[in-house]
Amino acid sequence: MDSVVDYITEQLSELTSIPSPTGFTSKVTAYVSRTLEGMGFAPELSNKGNVLVELGGEGRPLVLASHVDTLGAMVRSVKDNGRLRPTTLGGHQWSTADGENCTVHTRDGRVYTGVVLNTEPSSHVADEKVEQVEKNMEILLDENVDTKKGVAELGVQTGDIIAMDPRTTVTPSGYIKSRFLDDKLSAAILLGLAREVSEGRVLLARKVYLLFTVYEEVGHGGAFVPADTLDMLSVDMGCVGDDLGCTERMVSICAKDSGGPYNYDLVSELASIARELELGYAIDVYPHYSSDVEATLCAGYDIRHGLIGPGVYASHNYERSHVDGVRNTFELVRAFVGR
Repeated sequence: MDSVVDYITEQLSELTSIPSPTGFTSKVTAYVSRTLEGMGFAPELSNKGNVLVELGGEGRPLVLASHVDTLGAMVRSVKDNGRLRPTTLGGHQWSTADGENCTVHTRDGRVYTGVVLNTEPSSHVADEKVEQVEKNMEILLDENVDTKKGVAELGVQTGDIIAMDPRTTVTPSGYIKSRFLDDKLSAAILLGLAREVSEGRVLLARKVYLLFTVYEEVGHGGAFVPADTLDMLSVDMGCVGDDLGCTERMVSICAKDSGGPYNYDLVSELASIARELELGYAIDVYPHYSSDVEATLCAGYDIRHGLIGPGVYASHNYERSHVDGVRNTFELVRAFVGR
């Protein structure tokens, strides 16, 4: 099991090193496709950019979905002083990014580093605190430009992508800290499952697809799945916080979120497996959450749906999980596909 967890954390570092805010995901999906092809699978890329791969097995088709798009931002406009005004991609919180390093990606392939700051970040200058909301945030490029014309000469323009520094690290005590554990941690878990299937250490008792989506953060990533799908499990992040049972060392099973209840029988089956295997788990309700599988339901698919994931603290912030949460999530997925 330790080798699987090591592989998953290695894949997490690879995935988070590839900037992929929603709408700017071709490099990360190319990486996922190459990795799956190296295992002997034949992934397919959809028109919208999702990666779908069949792992094998027969009967009762199941889709395991994670998403590789992340929060981020886009250049809304260039200011007269050469600074960039941003607009969010997904449910990004600017209060968590003030002072963060970032990269700006132009449409002709150039990449510039910069920093996210509010319009008056110096406590020695500000007469009063500037609220950390979007209209007060700006990107300072690490270039000698202080005019709109100078920025244009760099090739930076409205619509360019702004990606935050993930700062991924795994501590000796097993804590995993990074931006975008939502949902690159679970994408790495699914790559770990694929590797175990390809090397014969996980046997599939049903037909299993993996789906890596690219528009989850804006609500329509999972809108299309194979026509024969009967069950779909969104493998995303489990929430950790007040009034919730999940910790960073557990796998979370969601019973209800902002879109309503998940399939009662499927939630019960997952909880039964977790108890049988003596996994650390919790059943929780997330009032401010939605997932890929709800987009699938809204698209009209007649499926049973569920949501699980490793516990993640400080979601949509600089997030933290633990290798025990990874291990428990992987074990639950492995057992579920084997029965």
